[in-house]
Amino acid sequence: MNALEQFNKQKYLNLETFRRNGESMKTPVWFVQDKKTLYVQTVASSGKVKRIRNNGSVNITPCKMDSTPTGSWVTASAREVTGAEIANKVNRLLEQKYGLMKKMFALQARSQVRKDTILEISLVEVEK
Repeated sequence: MNALEQFNKQKYLNLETFRRNGESMKTPVWFVQDKKTLYVQTVASSGKVKRIRNNGSVNITPCKMDSTPTGSWVTASAREVTGAEIANKVNRLLEQKYGLMKKMFALQARSQVRKDTILEISLVEVEK
């Protein structure tokens, strides 16, 4: 199994980001996959987004809702992506994967008038 296959049929991934001082922060998040790219939709002002804006090097692993890893940690690169086309695509994929739960979170987000953003995560190829 390649590193990306372990994310198939998983609901959560544990996203490890890094503070400026090098301290790691791990966060379980919903995600969707489109070919070799993973996407996360999250609050634009969240700590993980701020850390990724500063340092796009991350580690990821599939996990349970409580962040307990269920696979192997993989080195990846994350960046914030913008634009209506990508936002619509990721939103559609999230609704297909998470159904009613996604719709409930979307309603809650609208009522709080919070701004979301999309994180694009790609595995880092290891040279052999």
